[in-house]
Amino acid sequence: MNSLLSLLLAAALPVPAPPPAAALDWFTCGKAMDAQCGYLTVPVDWAHPGGAKIKIAVGKRAAPDQEHKVGTLVFGPGGPWDPGVDRVTNGYHRFSANLLARFDIVSFDPRGSTGSQPVSCDPAQVAAVPNPVLTSQADFDATLAYNRELWAECERRTGDLWNHAGMTSNVRDLDALRAALGERQLTFQGSSYGTLLGEAYAERYPQRVRAIVLESVDDHSSRSTAEFLTAQAWASEDAFDAFVSWCDRTASCALHGRDVPAIWNHLYDSAVAGRPDFTPFDLVAITYKRTKDVDYDLLADYLEAVDGGRPGVRLGSLPVVLPAFCADWSLPARDYREYASLLRQAARVAPDTHFPAQVMALTACLGWEDVTYPQHELHVRTATPLLLLNSRHDSATGWNWARNVERQLGRHGVLVTYEGDGHGSYSISQCMRNLADAYLISRTVPPRGTSCAAGS
Repeated sequence: MNSLLSLLLAAALPVPAPPPAAALDWFTCGKAMDAQCGYLTVPVDWAHPGGAKIKIAVGKRAAPDQEHKVGTLVFGPGGPWDPGVDRVTNGYHRFSANLLARFDIVSFDPRGSTGSQPVSCDPAQVAAVPNPVLTSQADFDATLAYNRELWAECERRTGDLWNHAGMTSNVRDLDALRAALGERQLTFQGSSYGTLLGEAYAERYPQRVRAIVLESVDDHSSRSTAEFLTAQAWASEDAFDAFVSWCDRTASCALHGRDVPAIWNHLYDSAVAGRPDFTPFDLVAITYKRTKDVDYDLLADYLEAVDGGRPGVRLGSLPVVLPAFCADWSLPARDYREYASLLRQAARVAPDTHFPAQVMALTACLGWEDVTYPQHELHVRTATPLLLLNSRHDSATGWNWARNVERQLGRHGVLVTYEGDGHGSYSISQCMRNLADAYLISRTVPPRGTSCAAGS
């Protein structure tokens, strides 16, 4: 409670200006050979700026007409820990021709990721990796022991960066990047987990915000593990329902004319009963991925094949936990009894899909204690309202999350809805791109309640 109060007070108080940042030294890079790369030097621990340093990898694609550009647009990658540099040095399809013409486009690899001193871990030095979904107190205890042993191994290999990879450090890195680029105010477009960075920046540095787009919106206000999990379960079920509706009206769907939820649940029950070729989590995770990417035909083909007796897909073990996520979310469970209760609550919200794929976050972060950026209601007071973009049906960042963030922002945020399916509406819809581009270029804020039709 005290840490949360301190966070909110810090957001409300004036933030001292940082010392002048050194300009970045750029060098040519990328497949197209018209991009540039550089490194931003920042403290490992921002509380001790004179201590050890880390180099953040940065990429830039310069606007062709430097005299008439609007400024610099910083892209915040998702993930967490998606590589942003690759987005601007090896392919520009993420950005419209309008943005490429009017802005220098800059992105970065967040600390601890690909080009920015990636965290080093060796799970082979630790006991067997636990399953993402726990089924007993023995599983719970084994997962706690595994996580703690793994984290100690990762910290030994990585050093102090392991303890400073969360949002409180990333938001300071972003402001240092803004200063190094010579921008008085930040123009930013964050996607998926990158929206959390945009929210944190607007909260901490409201006067340094020119314009911020949050695409596929993360809601960081969940007051409990149950609230987080049920919100994600709602989004998963909603996206699954959109897939079922598509199959019902699409003759080319492999399951057209059949009871898709019944088939899915038959497969789920067979996995629970011990079918050897896939687990309940495998089925949930594959469904999540296919609905997120709107690969409906591939999902239908897969379900039909597995229902017909072909082997299912095993996803293997979880990747090494990202301290970037565990340090940003407090998602505790005291014991297996509480954990099982959380899954039952999720199943009540999602009677078909049962639980969301994000249950893996509970398992991967089980036992994590040093949450440096706990959940809280947003407190943003920017001169220009933040622009939120979200699909109506998105299994990763549900419309329920976007609506809740708009509520928290009040007059300082406006949500535009893509009345269709999928994760990442800017990439899906020309209508959404046009609205976002107008906002970023001229700060034209759409009327509240604006939406774009599916396919537009």
